[in-house]
Amino acid sequence: MKNLNNKVVVITGAGSGIGRALAVNLAGKGARLALSDVSETGLGETVELAVKAGSPDVHTARLDVADKAAFSAYAVEVAEHFGQVNVVINNAGVALAGDAVDLTYEDMEWIVGINFWGVVYGTKEFLPHLIASGDGHVVNLSSLFGLLAMPGQSAYNATKFAVRGFTEAVREEMLIAGHRVGVTSVHPGGIKTAIARSARVSDKEDQAATAKLFDEKLAKMTPERAAEIIVKGIQKNQARVLVGLDAHALHNFQKFTGSRYEDIIALVSKKVLPAKVV
Repeated sequence: MKNLNNKVVVITGAGSGIGRALAVNLAGKGARLALSDVSETGLGETVELAVKAGSPDVHTARLDVADKAAFSAYAVEVAEHFGQVNVVINNAGVALAGDAVDLTYEDMEWIVGINFWGVVYGTKEFLPHLIASGDGHVVNLSSLFGLLAMPGQSAYNATKFAVRGFTEAVREEMLIAGHRVGVTSVHPGGIKTAIARSARVSDKEDQAATAKLFDEKLAKMTPERAAEIIVKGIQKNQARVLVGLDAHALHNFQKFTGSRYEDIIALVSKKVLPAKVV
């Protein structure tokens, strides 16, 4: 899919961050957009930017991606509005910090519902439309933490590893069936978004300190640059897109060290992670 002009692109989590940057980038390429988010305020701001950037048609809806019935109805609504669907970008995601022993089941179920099931619903509900288009593409946002594990991120790691495995298997299925549907797993490193500031944490984590570490030390790339890389990955039909020097460096580190990376990261993390709340 080298030409995105007049293609119908669905983006979840479009109210801010990478989702908003993708909407604006694709609007500039003439794409017609179906944008959703749980924040109607943020979504409205994105719509203004997308229209200004040149999108000929922007459809919006408030959507909780963890709600299967709502997602099913949304897919029907989008297909009826545009008559076709070419690209689905399952971008909506949340964060949850805390050691496994300290996390509540409620919070773990919350993150799985959004980060994993939201991707599954978005893929399954739109896949028949993508196949029917004859020129489709699924893009699922995993993470650098879908390539290697980090302490204090067990639930987040679990969802992002799951997204990666699900996405790679779907790509293989499309190839075997001969469907003209590309499938891409995206793995961003530290991107300057509000994900850490809006994250849930266990009662043993210092929310402010955790967010500060991410914002000041880890988030190096702008959402706009991340969107450029992701869109190029779509156009090149890449199976995996690494976003950021940190994603490339740590992915290579993990491949070089094998399972020993866990010991090294545990050692380094003792020195850099915020102290637990007593």
